[in-house]
Amino acid sequence: MNREYLTELRNRDEISVSFVCLGNICRSPMAAAIFSNRTKDLSSPVAIVESGGTSAWHIGQGPHPQSKRTWERAGYNYEHKASQFTAQDLERIDLILTMDSENYSNVIGLGPHEEHSKKVFMMRDFDSAIESGQSVPDPYSQDDAAYEHVKELLESAIDGLIETIWQ
Repeated sequence: MNREYLTELRNRDEISVSFVCLGNICRSPMAAAIFSNRTKDLSSPVAIVESGGTSAWHIGQGPHPQSKRTWERAGYNYEHKASQFTAQDLERIDLILTMDSENYSNVIGLGPHEEHSKKVFMMRDFDSAIESGQSVPDPYSQDDAAYEHVKELLESAIDGLIETIWQ
């Protein structure tokens, strides 16, 4: 993990953060919902939050109903329309958090310059209870328990992310 870069982010007034999964309807919008609610009262830096998918399958659609129900049951408010993560996003976003190694590779592959890789991380790299490099499983087409499990994994990783940059 590039701790130097994360320390640099800590000293900014504002940072843009994007959560990335495959379709941008389940995991990444749930992560954005959790993160935006947990950081809304934090400053220095102020977090600008968004999410995207490495595929174009669901552009313009709302979140998967089970995903939205899961974050709303937990008390998180968030509105979402799916978008595709692009090379321009890689250029402009300060911190990019991918849900699995395939999406990590897809995001890294968008950039012509190696310096872009310093701002791309696996989401669970911030979960201090596990080894780095583990994925957030895709709950698509599974039962509510799978979505609840994903929410819990994301909450743990987001706690670690907030501790790393804001505390």
